[in-house]
Amino acid sequence: MSTGQPGHSPAVVVTGAGGGIGAALARRFAAEGARVVVNDLDADKAHRTAEAIGAIAVPGDASAIVGPARDALGGTIDVYCANAGLGSGGSEAAPEDIWAAAWDVNVMAHVRAAKELLPDWLERGEGRFVSTVSAAGLLTMIGAAPYSVTKHGALAFAEWLSLTYRHRGVKVHAICPQGVRTDMLAATGTAGDLVLRPTAIEPDQVADALFAAMAEDRFLVLPHPEVADYYTARAATPDRWLTSMNHLQQKWEANTE
Repeated sequence: MSTGQPGHSPAVVVTGAGGGIGAALARRFAAEGARVVVNDLDADKAHRTAEAIGAIAVPGDASAIVGPARDALGGTIDVYCANAGLGSGGSEAAPEDIWAAAWDVNVMAHVRAAKELLPDWLERGEGRFVSTVSAAGLLTMIGAAPYSVTKHGALAFAEWLSLTYRHRGVKVHAICPQGVRTDMLAATGTAGDLVLRPTAIEPDQVADALFAAMAEDRFLVLPHPEVADYYTARAATPDRWLTSMNHLQQKWEANTE
């Protein structure tokens, strides 16, 4: 991982770290010797996670956490994990506020964080931005238009950061798992049961995949390696892929009638 100056313990921020993938990332960074800020909108969860791993809890909205987290870490952030997200279901008919919230948390929180982090990182010539995207950002997810669309946006922003700033020392990673055994998976209902639950993994396995990617300075993090094949098929034969996904959609509709 990015360590800043020699002998410097990396300063790491993980948003949405009160549980699930975020807690697993915070736990792994702490175990590797990093100084970690645990952020979550739920203050009790943030404090519980932080206490368990010897980290610092800075609860609050992930869109406004860079300044307070930097202060808590002594003035610098080396690694920022934009992990907080909303798994918003629904179709094009989902209420406007659902769409707006998904866009704000899943995309704009990343943009706002990068805006605050980049001046320091570009001056130092070093920094690492980790975006928890989802396989839905590479593919899609049935029954969840706001989630799928905004996760595509999160991936697009991570790609843009990487291609724009990699020659200036900024490393970017996009984590794109399928099902992970978290509260978010439990909330996906029958669609998750059909598509995600059969191959669901534990949050700690996502952390393992990220650390393997960081060791290789690899952008795309695929805790489910088969997602690479799905992504290739989507690009090479889009109509065949869409037909296959539509079969899943029909199966889901039959199971929800």
